[in-house]
Amino acid sequence: MKRIGLRASCLVGFDGMQHVLWRDGEVVFHGSRIEFVGRGYPGSVDQWIDYGNALIGPGFIDLDALGDLDSTVLTLDNGDERDMGRMWSQQYLSEGSRESYSPEEEVFKYRYAFTQLIRNGITTAMPITSMYYREWAETYDEFAAVAGVAAELGLRTYLGPCYMSGMSYWRADGTLAHHWDENRGMAGLEAAEQFFKDFDGSHQDLIRGALLPDRIQTCTPALLQRTAALSRELNAPMRLHCCQGQGEVAMVEQLRGASPLSWLQQLGLLTPRSLLPHGIYTRGDDDLQRLVDGGASLVHCPVVFARDGEALDSFGRYRAKGMNFALGTDTWPADLLDNMRQGLNIARLMEGGNELTSTLDMYNAATLGGAKALGRDDIGRLAPGCKADITVFNLRGLHLGPLFDPLKNLLLAGRGDDCIASYIDGRCVMHDGQVQGVDYTALQRQAQRQFEKLMRSHSDRAFGQPDWKTLFRPAIPFADDYSADAPLSAIDPLL
Repeated sequence: MKRIGLRASCLVGFDGMQHVLWRDGEVVFHGSRIEFVGRGYPGSVDQWIDYGNALIGPGFIDLDALGDLDSTVLTLDNGDERDMGRMWSQQYLSEGSRESYSPEEEVFKYRYAFTQLIRNGITTAMPITSMYYREWAETYDEFAAVAGVAAELGLRTYLGPCYMSGMSYWRADGTLAHHWDENRGMAGLEAAEQFFKDFDGSHQDLIRGALLPDRIQTCTPALLQRTAALSRELNAPMRLHCCQGQGEVAMVEQLRGASPLSWLQQLGLLTPRSLLPHGIYTRGDDDLQRLVDGGASLVHCPVVFARDGEALDSFGRYRAKGMNFALGTDTWPADLLDNMRQGLNIARLMEGGNELTSTLDMYNAATLGGAKALGRDDIGRLAPGCKADITVFNLRGLHLGPLFDPLKNLLLAGRGDDCIASYIDGRCVMHDGQVQGVDYTALQRQAQRQFEKLMRSHSDRAFGQPDWKTLFRPAIPFADDYSADAPLSAIDPLL
């Protein structure tokens, strides 16, 4: 193993308590571990790489990482989800749910998404995908293949097949109902347990296991109670989406007689192992105190909610109460810099000023907060003994403007693809913006073909099964009918 040294005009180190900025900084690593952070390394190095005017920093941690060809973006200005076939209709359920992708296409979506995560400076990911276009939930065999893709690309991942015991659907009268299948839910949990035992720590510890039930309203009490017990037995991180919609809150209160967070507390699911996206709709300070007292982490995904005019009440006030925040992308694009920027602006709008939430708060959530949520002190920071998960962001871009503070410049004007190099576990997984071993052109063309297939599947789930092209409105109307029958993939994005 070579001893590698990286240099740049700016470097984010860690002094044991906080991130600190080094000018003309250096980081030296040997194998998977960092040996030195600072300036003037006194030892010998097999290879020095000088990135010039750039920011070397810790890799970002994305705990609601888009692992999909995102279907959420299709809701943008396309009307009510009940009409566009994203969620299940009663008609679809009665005819029998089905897969929209082949098994090979299911695995491909992860290859595409993981490449995008690396491309955006994310070195640790806990992926999320949609269950709406699945026949049910994810499978052991599927995730055995996904683990292989993550290891091949070199992405540090927390994996496990998603499981659930129910699915929401729309009745013909426009009301929301729920379909339950407890046996399927328990079988899914058993598969998740087996995956954890087989894959946790695999591929030189690049792959870790996690318990990933779908959403609080799609899981029965028995499934969640068994999840809580298994999380304790395995010391496994557990992620559960909750408090993300008014309909969810109303449904949980109707079914369980408690707010979502009160219900999770009763089930023993508010612990330091618990990662909870998104926490938008809570029942006041009592709910927040439950989170703090239990030691659970909120995974904040500001962009996906802002698109629908929703936002966390106060990032800064929650943090001041002792809440640990991590960040997630959840939707396209997989750009945590964009989530930091928009998260900062949204927080200040919600808080009516700039005193409660800072630039550094958002950066900490994407690094130190994510590591804490996973119970780790060896990632999310650059310090001797830590994992060599390192990113390099170019500071020479004209769009960044005159450089006055590397982190502020990036959060004000940067984008994920300013990341020009990435090292994970000491392996260079991206150089000069190119993820190693990936043909970007072929990847994008396959994604385009597959996304059209996803769009077509919306017709199956919509009432009356209308022509799929009528479900998606362009931002501006077409001038003629030229495109009416043309597949979207005929518009090659790479030409």
